[in-house]
Amino acid sequence: MDGQNGPDHAQGSTLGQLNGLRVVEFTHMVMGPSVGVILADLGADVVKIEPPGGDRTRSLLGSGAGYFPMFNRNKRSVCLDLKNDLDLAAALDLCRDADIVVENFRPGTLDRLGLGYAALSALNPRLIYCSAKGFLSGPYEDRTALDEVTQMMGGLAYMTGPPGRPLRAGSSVVDITGGMFGVIGILAALEQRHRTGKGAQISCGLFETTAFLVGQHMAQKDVTGQAAQPMPVRISAWAIYDVFDTRHPDEQLFVGVVSDGQWIKFCQAFDLADLASDPGYATNNQRVEARDALLPVVRALFAGMDRATLVERLERIGLPFAPIVRPDELVDDVHLNAHGSLVSLTLADGTITRLPALPLEIDGQRAGIAYDLPRPGEHNAQLLQTRR
Repeated sequence: MDGQNGPDHAQGSTLGQLNGLRVVEFTHMVMGPSVGVILADLGADVVKIEPPGGDRTRSLLGSGAGYFPMFNRNKRSVCLDLKNDLDLAAALDLCRDADIVVENFRPGTLDRLGLGYAALSALNPRLIYCSAKGFLSGPYEDRTALDEVTQMMGGLAYMTGPPGRPLRAGSSVVDITGGMFGVIGILAALEQRHRTGKGAQISCGLFETTAFLVGQHMAQKDVTGQAAQPMPVRISAWAIYDVFDTRHPDEQLFVGVVSDGQWIKFCQAFDLADLASDPGYATNNQRVEARDALLPVVRALFAGMDRATLVERLERIGLPFAPIVRPDELVDDVHLNAHGSLVSLTLADGTITRLPALPLEIDGQRAGIAYDLPRPGEHNAQLLQTRR
């Protein structure tokens, strides 16, 4: 099927490496759609199957309001009622011709409809079928999971919040990373299909993704003999590695000094010759042990300076630093605006929003937009006219 099903991408500028691959997506929320948007940005023709009226994710409020705009560009929308025989037959026809199916329904839901891997692979042996799940095979596999659930049970929330106050990370980091692992599995299965002609069944799991993300902290226990402490109270690997106040309280700055060479540059740039010459601060581990003495000196120094001055000096000497910003402020970031790191999309009310592009360059090219955010069922006539 490679090379048979892709749309005419002359209208847009996805990266194109996956042109010719047809993806049928039965997904909602974040994890499943994140699989699809990555494939779509790489050029695959992604057909999103939505219920009549559209994916309920379109109308979420609060922290969920940005889910649909972020994860559903470059897709075509078909609305089908899978409880209706004609619509179910149309979905089956789309899957029969697909290279890839992506789904994140509760375990067994699509199997009962005849749209599971066993049924579809019998019709289409080259099909690659990716299920984005809460848990991979094991005692928990039938549980319902969410990003926050697995952050809590997978140790990530424990590491993020202060002691006794587990806190989910400030993004759907497990959903998105889990989706990325799904894409990795799909791409591996495509390579295998090139050799064998056969498809494969892929599963990616939120819980296992969370465990992978905290694997470094699991290893820390065996390496040091001590369980990892939550990030707010951890023993840092470096002495100067923190958020600092500047002259203006709303302009904080993260600064890291992560090598002995950087320590010397830092001291020279900020007239701290006495610290640079102190043999008690010569090595990184010595400075970590003396952190309680060093940090107050640096905090007092930075509190008397403008952030812009600090940024200019830190950039000049090549030290890691970062101003603390809100996500909405990124639309004005000069770097993101310079070379296609943000793409423009039209929201349902006509508002133009700018959102992050796929964070890749391939041969110097960035992924753009071939299809704006689709209206519910916008492509029914285009895709189903010969099937219904």
